[in-house]
Amino acid sequence: MTQIQRQVFDADARAIPFIDEGEGPALVLIPAQGLDVAYLGGLASILEEEGFRIVRIGSRRPGGAAASMHDLAQDVIDVLDHLGIGSAWIGGHAFGGAVARTVALDHAGRASGVLLLGVEATRPLSDDAARALRIAFSAPVDAPDADAVRALVGPGIDVALAWDVFARSRDLDVEELQSAALASTPVAEWATLATSLPILIIQGSDDPITPPANGDGLQATAADRTSVVRLPDAGHLFPMTHPGETAFQIEDYLGWD
Repeated sequence: MTQIQRQVFDADARAIPFIDEGEGPALVLIPAQGLDVAYLGGLASILEEEGFRIVRIGSRRPGGAAASMHDLAQDVIDVLDHLGIGSAWIGGHAFGGAVARTVALDHAGRASGVLLLGVEATRPLSDDAARALRIAFSAPVDAPDADAVRALVGPGIDVALAWDVFARSRDLDVEELQSAALASTPVAEWATLATSLPILIIQGSDDPITPPANGDGLQATAADRTSVVRLPDAGHLFPMTHPGETAFQIEDYLGWD
């Protein structure tokens, strides 16, 4: 296993965190809204051991000019250019998948395919889902709300262990920037699937934040090239709580042996 080292791409004071590990075909993983790349570490490590080069790319820091989804997509491309990677599968979890879709739409030839770990909705969340997210992101590190955490991780997961990883991965500084990027970008400019590219959608069966219906609906827009896998008993944070099952589906689909 290669040594994992967090780096920062700081052109134009964007301070974009990234972690580059492994050798082989490149796969980008972009975290969900308000989260650092840390919680994707288990998934990245498994895929790296299976012969992938995994590049986890986080969000630029707030403080400069307002960013659109196109700007966040350009950030991904700039990090790939910095690493000398011409093309890669571009993947992301929830909001990270929205960024991945924008990369594929804006930068023809740079995405070999798109991996969506849960599909970001184009409409508001249900009241219960929005409440669970709000509480999980506002709870003190030492005082988690068990109900909110359970809503995010699904059944059968140790809430205390899940909270430890999730709480340490919260990146509250970027959440407002990311919300503004979504709000300022027309839905069709990030939610549409780029033409011709293969799409793999993996979703948790018990995910109230990016529910399976989102992925099923997106698949219907490009059924000939979109595959959907549903992980049983998996909640919204399945890339963190079910890294082995998630990695298996990615490796099995891509066939990069």
